[in-house]
Amino acid sequence: MDDKSYKILAADDEEELLEVLALFLQKENLQLLKAYNGIQALELYKREQPHLLLLDIMMPEMNGFEVLRRIRQVSRVPAIMMTARNQDYDKILGLELGADDYITKPYNPLEVAARVKAQLRRTYDYDSYRRAEEEEIKRFSLTLKVKEGTLQKGETQISLTKTEFLILELLMRNPGRIYTKQQIFEHAWEDIYIGDDSTVMVHISNLRAKIEDNPRQPEMLKTMKGLGYKFEKE
Repeated sequence: MDDKSYKILAADDEEELLEVLALFLQKENLQLLKAYNGIQALELYKREQPHLLLLDIMMPEMNGFEVLRRIRQVSRVPAIMMTARNQDYDKILGLELGADDYITKPYNPLEVAARVKAQLRRTYDYDSYRRAEEEEIKRFSLTLKVKEGTLQKGETQISLTKTEFLILELLMRNPGRIYTKQQIFEHAWEDIYIGDDSTVMVHISNLRAKIEDNPRQPEMLKTMKGLGYKFEKE
């Protein structure tokens, strides 16, 4: 897919920030759709079907969390949350709702552009990489269909975010091998790890809730205290 065909929906009530961001994304041949409150964001999403969301948390009419929650009912489009509050609670809540990344304001527009491009590569270019890999990975009752990007537990289809899929694929390909939080982060986010443990922990917790019979006593996705995580050998 050519960069020029990517549409980015950014929702923020600070119009000046969106104007500056539009200039930087335009240099990357990315089209920015601007919304100034949560209601406008939902309307634009339904009309334009953008390839990525940039959602400010604190917005009039409807906050970014609620916008993301509603869109997640119908779509797995990648989403980056923007927050002026540097609090773990906001980050964790956003990730639990299905956000793929977050950026703390005030931000550097160059960083935003870089993170947007990274998410677009992961979501829309990853298929070409996967074609060379084995098509199915079977462990325990799980079947990860790599080419299709889907997961089944027995006969039940399980919905995964792109990030959850990448983490699970890494661990299932190498059962018994321990991966550190840094290794998991740099594989799934394609970014430099800066010690943000909570991001990885939330995604591991979400995965356990989806694949384990008893997430509190996982049989497949194990924590190796002080080391990291592994997918258990059968």
